[in-house]
Amino acid sequence: MKLPTKVSLVDVGPRDGLQNEKQPVSAEVKIGLVHRLQDAGLKEIEVTSFVSPKWVPQMADNAEVMHGIRRKPGVRYSVLTPNMKGFEAAIAAPREEWPDEIVVFGAASEAFSQKNINCSIAESIERFAPVVAAALEKGIQVRGAMSCTVGCPYEGEIAPAKVGYLAQLMKGIGVQRVDVADTIGVGTPRKVQAAMEATLAHFDVDAISGHFHDTYGQALVNTLAALELGVWNFQSSSAGLGGCPYAKGATGNVATEDVVYMLHGMGIETGIDLDRLIDAGVYISEALGREPNSRASKAIRTKRAG
Repeated sequence: MKLPTKVSLVDVGPRDGLQNEKQPVSAEVKIGLVHRLQDAGLKEIEVTSFVSPKWVPQMADNAEVMHGIRRKPGVRYSVLTPNMKGFEAAIAAPREEWPDEIVVFGAASEAFSQKNINCSIAESIERFAPVVAAALEKGIQVRGAMSCTVGCPYEGEIAPAKVGYLAQLMKGIGVQRVDVADTIGVGTPRKVQAAMEATLAHFDVDAISGHFHDTYGQALVNTLAALELGVWNFQSSSAGLGGCPYAKGATGNVATEDVVYMLHGMGIETGIDLDRLIDAGVYISEALGREPNSRASKAIRTKRAG
């Protein structure tokens, strides 16, 4: 079986990881996390979201964070913009502070779409169409996050055909690449591969990434299952931060540290310095007053301590 020899990771910790934290995290700390991640070798970082502070107060400092980042050449900085108002806010700053990529999202579950954004899947994609068009016109790349691709807290198991339907809709409005996300972490390898294969009918393998939550401890095996299909881009979160406010009981994203440890152990290049990555996870975890949610981090730090 031929696996990719190199994998690119998108660290979503600063946005997806921190958005549900109840305690406020300062812009200074968020900027510090982005700097530590890029210094560890991350080439893609999901920085913040331009959403209503009423719904996601943690992201109210989005412009301040984007302004404060010391950008590194070759690093892609993305932000979530769920509507035109959010997109306009993201480009209200000087050009050098614009995101390199925006993220729009849709669910493969009708029930999740209704509960999350009060509209059908098709309607949600129609709403994003002008946002996508505006971004492409400005030379900003567009990624589509496809949530609940293997399971939904309201509908249960999701048929691969529904994933293909969502991928087709996203392709139709100009989305350039998509995330196949197991939002509530119920996926197992074969189910993940079925969701990936449904997406591959509409997007090239180079335009697909895996986004796995670790609720049932399946995120790493699901990553391997995607690697077997040739997928080489994955999303993970520093120190395993994050969850989903609409999916009761869903734990955090898989820890970037654990994914990197596995990939390096398989001889797959990531361009990431694992020790520096671990230090970044410790930095944000200390700011939150808890231990990193990464087994590799804990094991390596124990070893460091002798």
